[in-house]
Amino acid sequence: MVSHFDTESEDTKLADVRAREEEDVTHILSEKYGMTYADLTLKEIDNEALRVIPEETARLVEAAAFLKTGKTLSLAIHNPNNSALEKLLAELTGRGFQLQKYLVSKKSLDKILGRYTGLSFATESRAGVLTISPAVHGTLNGRGAFQSALDAATALKSLERVSQVLEIILAGAFALRASDIHLEPEESKTLLRLRIDGLLSDTYSFDPDISLQLNSRIKLLSGAKLNIANRAQDGRFTIEKGTSEIEIRSSFIPGNYGESIVLRILDPETTAVSYKELGIHSKLLARLEKEIRRPNGMLLTTGPTGSGKTTTLYAFLREINAPEIKVITIEDPIEYHLAGIVQTQVEGNKYTFAEGLKSIVRQDPDIIMVGEIRDGETANIAIQAALTGHFVFSTLHTNDAAGTFPRLADLGADPKSFGSAISVSMAQRLVRRLDPKKKRERPLTADEKKMVHSVLESLTDKALVPEKIDTVWEPAPENDEETGYKGRVGLYEAIFMDDELAHFLRDNPPENEIAKLVQKQGYLTMAQDGILKALAGITSLSEIAAAVDLPR
Repeated sequence: MVSHFDTESEDTKLADVRAREEEDVTHILSEKYGMTYADLTLKEIDNEALRVIPEETARLVEAAAFLKTGKTLSLAIHNPNNSALEKLLAELTGRGFQLQKYLVSKKSLDKILGRYTGLSFATESRAGVLTISPAVHGTLNGRGAFQSALDAATALKSLERVSQVLEIILAGAFALRASDIHLEPEESKTLLRLRIDGLLSDTYSFDPDISLQLNSRIKLLSGAKLNIANRAQDGRFTIEKGTSEIEIRSSFIPGNYGESIVLRILDPETTAVSYKELGIHSKLLARLEKEIRRPNGMLLTTGPTGSGKTTTLYAFLREINAPEIKVITIEDPIEYHLAGIVQTQVEGNKYTFAEGLKSIVRQDPDIIMVGEIRDGETANIAIQAALTGHFVFSTLHTNDAAGTFPRLADLGADPKSFGSAISVSMAQRLVRRLDPKKKRERPLTADEKKMVHSVLESLTDKALVPEKIDTVWEPAPENDEETGYKGRVGLYEAIFMDDELAHFLRDNPPENEIAKLVQKQGYLTMAQDGILKALAGITSLSEIAAAVDLPR
């Protein structure tokens, strides 16, 4: 008679044996360390004891409280050699606790740590998701209120302090329309800085104690390793704000005085704007509306990091997406989720832009978006895709639209293919938009008039030049909390492929010669677009000067 091997049953038995072995080893080690052994797998955990040590600290130290009787605290310790344990013991003793220390297995400790999610003060609704209270968000209507709320939260002595501080930081960042949160450790404090409308500003500072707890709390939420501080880590978590979800990208890098943390706020509302609201000039917009509906070709948008390239591409994709069109993207990482399209993400060496593009083409898409062209292989595959019946959207790092073509050639793409493959090359920058209620008009100075005339004189389509070009607008804030700016707007330029340009590009000319040739197309350069926006009171001359090169 042949006996059948029951894999599931044997696996269960093996797991039981290993669990007993772990408890036996822990029991033996308890004698070595002179500690009492405890098996907590069947023991009730006291919530009052659990609240004594914050979750992030418990995970970092590999120790947690499981029983509290008056001032006597029973402490489960998994690793007596943990470097952070001594500090925790000293802190608990300083708070008046009499400690009873027990050595426990990892299984016992994991049971205690798993109970944190059920505590009443937890703001985590599920793993990696943090809920922001509407009550907190509603009170943070300015920098002063934000700083006052942080003062009150940092003064708390309760265990919920670090969670409240983080909630206020995030809620304050949303209220102030920040795109990034920076926590930068210095010798005696940690600086909190917010990037608002593209500019960083010092907002608050924390003492080392709170900053260490914040570091652990953010790592815990982000899925980063708590015990690693000497190399870079990345993570992510989600914020529930009302009925919407906002994704947070976290980055940790080691520094002289501790880890520098940057939290990038990816609010889907920022990319939900129509392409008509980006600030693209009406003449350019009318042409782009036709170009993005081509059956094949390529649109490249260029500019430095943080210039809004991805937002522009998403706006175009949202406009042309339809049930009868197949859209696939490959991004690094997926920043915003768009309904109705297939989004894929680069994963190390397993799924690169080049490898992903090869696979995507086999899926028969109509439109492909490549997050960024970084190398020659990706450039050549994208060009081939554009030549074989697909429309490709992508980004490239160059200073202006004319620089797109030399950059592709430098990456190893064949300039002879540019004319057939590339439809549009765009470049863009972001500048702060003047608050309509906090601005004032002023006349141009003599030097400014000279500069404005110099920028606009090369524009072949003189119909784009406004009648009034002798005044501009500048910010007029009413108090120290205000800047006079609210939101940002794009500066754009574009080059469209035609027969003359295609022939010219075959010899890989320098970008200054390309820029001269395409002047006759009659579209604005970024500098011209900026000057027109300053004359119209959309932004200020100082913002334009900071974003693009203007003649001196």
